[in-house]
Amino acid sequence: QVQLVESGGGLVQPGGSLRLSCAASGSIFSINAMGWYRQAPGKQRELVARITSGGSTNYADSVKGRFTISRDNAKNTVSLQMNSLKPEDTAVYYCNLDELRVGGRRYWGQGTQVTVSS
Repeated sequence: QVQLVESGGGLVQPGGSLRLSCAASGSIFSINAMGWYRQAPGKQRELVARITSGGSTNYADSVKGRFTISRDNAKNTVSLQMNSLKPEDTAVYYCNLDELRVGGRRYWGQGTQVTVSS
């Protein structure tokens, strides 16, 4: 079993920055992808950014150039630096870990609220 614990959400004004962090613990399969998803009220959960244990990244078009994902494989942590935040970035952000193997499992954190408002 894997546990994911997020931190760093909060309230920020438009144009501001926030950094989200997530720490994974437990029986972690070394070949994995960690990422961030978000869910706004009344909307489906969507991928924000994802990074594999090999360092490959992908981002939602809506955050490209504003958000940067990074990870520390030794510490099993992933971070999301969010700059130039917009009101439409307001959502609950969930940390995610996918085991990249046949039958691999998917894990979720409990979520952290990000609110962008003046």
